[in-house]
Amino acid sequence: MQRIVIDPVTRIEGHLKVEVVVDGGVVKEARTSGTLFRGLEMILQGRHPLDAPQVVQRICGVCPTVHCLASTLALDEAFGIAGQIPDNGRILRNLILGANLIQSHVLHFYHLVALDYLDLTALADYEGSDPDLKSLRRFLAEGELGPFLPRPEGDYRLTKEENRALALHYVRALDVRRLAHEMSSIFGGKMPHNVGIIPGGVTAGPTVATMTSFLWKLNDIRQFLADAYVPDVLTVARRYGDHLEQGKGPGRYLSYGYFAQGPVAGPLAQRRCLLPSGLVSGKGKVAEVDTSAITESVAHSWYAEGTDGAPAGATTAPEPKKPGAYSWLKSPRYQGESCEVGPLARLQVAYARGEEPVRTATDAVLTELGVGREKLESTLGRIIARALECQMVAEAMAQWVLMLRPGEPHCVPFSIPEEATGVGLTDAPRGALGHWLRIKGGRLAGYQAVVPSTWNVGPRDARGAPGPMEQAITGLPVRNPEQPVEVLRVVRSFDPCLACAVHLVTVRGRDLGMFRVL
Repeated sequence: MQRIVIDPVTRIEGHLKVEVVVDGGVVKEARTSGTLFRGLEMILQGRHPLDAPQVVQRICGVCPTVHCLASTLALDEAFGIAGQIPDNGRILRNLILGANLIQSHVLHFYHLVALDYLDLTALADYEGSDPDLKSLRRFLAEGELGPFLPRPEGDYRLTKEENRALALHYVRALDVRRLAHEMSSIFGGKMPHNVGIIPGGVTAGPTVATMTSFLWKLNDIRQFLADAYVPDVLTVARRYGDHLEQGKGPGRYLSYGYFAQGPVAGPLAQRRCLLPSGLVSGKGKVAEVDTSAITESVAHSWYAEGTDGAPAGATTAPEPKKPGAYSWLKSPRYQGESCEVGPLARLQVAYARGEEPVRTATDAVLTELGVGREKLESTLGRIIARALECQMVAEAMAQWVLMLRPGEPHCVPFSIPEEATGVGLTDAPRGALGHWLRIKGGRLAGYQAVVPSTWNVGPRDARGAPGPMEQAITGLPVRNPEQPVEVLRVVRSFDPCLACAVHLVTVRGRDLGMFRVL
């Protein structure tokens, strides 16, 4: 029996520690730990409600936009205007959100995950004319290896030409992310941390010039997604078929819905969306989302007992020396059970609901790979789902731009109540995201965010049941405990964001714990 500690896990957002016990070449137990704090929930206490969308964007620089939207949706509800958002406001929110999804998904595969499968030695004898590959070869030959090395050595199975294509697209993807950021800025004002999404809609309406600029950049991205992103992911899937057999989580999939397709006319978690809400468990059965079933456990988290339960009434009281705790993440549960969230969860929900574009794209990929849909519940299944989703959202965005109506309303007026509560539910690139807030005396009296990586990476709950990532790692074969690349591949397939998931440090800056990160 051998204990392996990976601390920190690199090529993710934030600080994550993974500890596994390997026996007979198989992981018998896994623990995932968030090791740093956030602080923004405490910062919001007593602040003006309109500060919230801007403050919470500082949770994460990769996906700030969706935190802004979740906070704004909560304020829409608190202000009593959730069902009044004009079509222009809703569509522009979706376009800003979609641009952020594209850059996040492209970042995930090319700059965070691909190096787990890419053999850089394929560039050593490159004699072609492509300037990007020539620059990469020279870069590596001169010993300038970051960010490519150091990394655990793995079984690299791509052919020389496939490796070179993936390396080339790694470089091109940097430009694609730049374009996506520029798209966010066109309607959002800037990126990161947009100033365009506000309660009631957005700050500025569309013009022919902004619509044209946005669509021009989007069309370049759509070409890259079709020619590079999706084919590259399928190339990896064909070479690593065993990774379609590994890394399954709890088998329960949760989505709050992504990209609203009409006004709110009922529970926010049941509104009509491009990627619908739902809970899939068992044999593909889908159920409506009941937000009252969402709770958080702190049994193995560095927070005082009694600070868990439903997010609407939860508090955050750090207890850094708590016996049995090993993470700054809480443990979200739905009806008392862990759920996986993210692109795979959204695909499962949409497929179960019979969404034709999702079914068509998914079935085509499964046919090409020669596998059944159950193989998507895996390490590579998450990566495939993310690529398909990115392409589907980009195609939908091209239609949404043309639905904008310059000169028509893009926002509605509002007043700030003395007392109110609000819940903002949406999905984010990494999964289900909820913001809960309370207003008292015209100021924020309480704020909680339950984020995707808390769902996926959270520790064991009060029953000792592991979180989704811990379950996905358990049972994993590890060829070489000195180079546990299989564990890292599973972890990165979730695209964890610890900056979003961890909670807080005291407002006076008191040290809550000390960690040695090697």
